Amino acid sequence: MQNEKLVIEDKEFQINVHTENRSNSRASIGKTGIHIRLPRFLNREEKFREILKLKKWAIDTIKKEPSKFDQKQNRFREYENGEFFNVGKDPYQTSITFSDKRGSSARIEGNVIFLNLSSNLNEDKKKEHISILISRLVAKDKLSYIKNKIDELNRRHFNFSYKKIFLKQNKSNWGSCSCKGNINLSTRLLFAPEDVIDYVCIHELVHLKEPNHSENFWNLVKGAVPDYKEKIKWLKENGEKCVF
Repeated sequence: MQNEKLVIEDKEFQINVHTENRSNSRASIGKTGIHIRLPRFLNREEKFREILKLKKWAIDTIKKEPSKFDQKQNRFREYENGEFFNVGKDPYQTSITFSDKRGSSARIEGNVIFLNLSSNLNEDKKKEHISILISRLVAKDKLSYIKNKIDELNRRHFNFSYKKIFLKQNKSNWGSCSCKGNINLSTRLLFAPEDVIDYVCIHELVHLKEPNHSENFWNLVKGAVPDYKEKIKWLKENGEKCVF
């Protein structure tokens, strides 16, 4: 892994270049910086060209919405004890207690999420712990729903082969497809409308066949979701509201 720093819009971003067993190159922008992932089979010149291309993509993306990538911005929502909130059509309620211990824990019973937090946390860390714990529990609760959805969409449109499906608290993208054939979706997607969730599932299913965003990739997506551009627009306009 190579590391360097890049200043964009007066903000410093750590660039991490990873060489992995993968079939394509990609970049993502996360809270720890810009991650560029390259296949091992590329030669030195090809790696150099890919890094330049993906750095340019990252710079252009950050410049379009600099506030979205403000690494100092706290993007965890705040929950109150006894609060009701919805994830899609499903209601949940929080039950928050504190203990004099180092770690935090949580469990879900029905639609109630019980959180036991360390009383030693400051306010920012408290919000972070609550957000991560709720995201993990809701992900477990909704995983079968997502698996069934992907299975049905795949049967209806493609019949591709894939391995595992994961729901993760990923803030840098809505989904990804690994070179091993695993599909990863962000838990943030659970706040989106049903048709938008369908689009992201289709998007990642097509990546099983087409690793890059080629013309053929978008033709396959369009065949399953003719108005896919409307779904992309919704994600761009409402993405910041989809947060645990």
